[in-house]
Amino acid sequence: MPTANIYHDTTIQQKNISLQNFLPDLRSFLAAQLTCGQRKLVANEISIRLISAQAEAMIAPIEIEITAHNYAERADRSDEICLAVRDFVKKQISVELDLRVWLVLAELGHSWHD
Repeated sequence: MPTANIYHDTTIQQKNISLQNFLPDLRSFLAAQLTCGQRKLVANEISIRLISAQAEAMIAPIEIEITAHNYAERADRSDEICLAVRDFVKKQISVELDLRVWLVLAELGHSWHD
């Protein structure tokens, strides 16, 4: 299932930005964005992790790395998906802040049986 790692630096806490408040909505948004003809997703199939990182080594104060299976439709829409996620998060935090989003599409396996 898709994962989203949200890396943030310490300026996020200094600006009183809460990333946890909108995570349920972000899960739903990501499920909708990553749904394609080959795979329909629901929110509880998305894993989101908040990771505090050192600011000196980051491109932006918030960086989001999404990893999902490489379906052709996702590959065709990859830039559109990244821009949509970026806009969604920027609206949620209500602060003008640089934010970068990457979509890593790969062949994925899983460790459970249905």
